[in-house]
This record gives sequence, C-alpha cells and structure tokens, in this order.
Amino acid sequence: MIVNCSQGDVDWLQARSGVCTASMFRIARSKKTGGQPTEAALDYAFRLAVERVAGAPLDSGYETWQMRRGHDLEPDARIAHQADIGIYVQPVGIVLTEDRCFGASADGWIGDDGGAEYKCLVSPEELRTTLIDHDLQKYTDQVQGNLWLSNRQYWDFCIYCPALKPIKEFFRWRIQRDDDYIDAMVEDLWEFEKLVQHNLAELKKLAA
Repeated sequence: MIVNCSQGDVDWLQARSGVCTASMFRIARSKKTGGQPTEAALDYAFRLAVERVAGAPLDSGYETWQMRRGHDLEPDARIAHQADIGIYVQPVGIVLTEDRCFGASADGWIGDDGGAEYKCLVSPEELRTTLIDHDLQKYTDQVQGNLWLSNRQYWDFCIYCPALKPIKEFFRWRIQRDDDYIDAMVEDLWEFEKLVQHNLAELKKLAA
C-alpha cells in the first residue's frame, strides 16, 4: 500500500501513526544480553499502542532540528544523487503493509528496482563512522526494511553534507537486497508487533 504524500506533512504524519517504521526497525529489534527487549524497544512498542488507540501521532509531529534540517536539504540531496547516477529519482510518500503494522518512507525510487535514502548528517561522530570507518551498520535495518516493503532489489544509501563541499559533499553506497537478512528481520519485527498488541490489550482493560 502506497500513501502519496510529502514527508513531514499532515497526511504523512497521519499515515505513519501507530506504524512501526523502517527508521525504527533497529530499535524495535534491539535486545538485552539475555534476549529480552531493550527499554527503548519496550517504550516504542507502548508508544505505537497509544497512537493506535488515539488514531493520531502521539507528539503531533514534533520534529528535532536535525529532522527539519534533513527535510530542508532533501531536495538538494536528490539533485546531487541524480547528477551522480544520471537517472531521475522519484519522490515517494510512505509504503505500508496491508495491515498497517509496518511502513517505510523512502526518500526516492529509482526506476522499477531501486530506491534511495538520504542522510544529511551533521554529527562529527556519525560522519566519522560512515565516511572514515565505512561503517553503515546502524542503517542496515532501515535500508533492508525499505527493500522488503518496496519489493525492490537495491538501495542507494547517500550522505549529503554541505559542510564538506570544498572537498566533496555527496557520497553514495549501492546496497543490494539481502533476503536472508530480511527474513530474520521480519521474524523479529513480528515478535515486536506482539508487544504492541499486548500493550493494546492492557490499555483496553483500563476501560473495564
């Protein structure tokens, strides 16, 4: 299911309310040493349950300055990406599973088989980890989650950093679909959905 909207607008916020989104898959899957969900995962599961009861975003679409910065720079990142690959990148709203349990807001689609994720990083730690250490592990669940939900074959993970323009401001990695990884991820996500459903049941008991 595709909801055509602009990221950050009212329709987009409403569409993702109560939905476990790809940018949060890593948190949803996070486990303690003993295999139990982390506090962050438990908090996120409860948040989604409340949003499903409310039928609206819990925080009314609050954005950090980093999120706003990313939205503001996304058109420039897309232009740089298109110049790099020589192909039009189509803006996308949000892709949802039919049950609306899971979703992903792709930053763009490339032809019939590809997609794009733009990160306008400003944190020195994150820039060093990605550009110098070449460690993209933090974003694997988000990228493979997009590939799962869109049923596409590759994803361009891109960093756009205007501060580095005197050297180079756009960086791209093409990541292929990994079905084994996706299968394991989806299994974990359904376990997470059980937490959301449990929270919903507990909340409904409060009406008794």
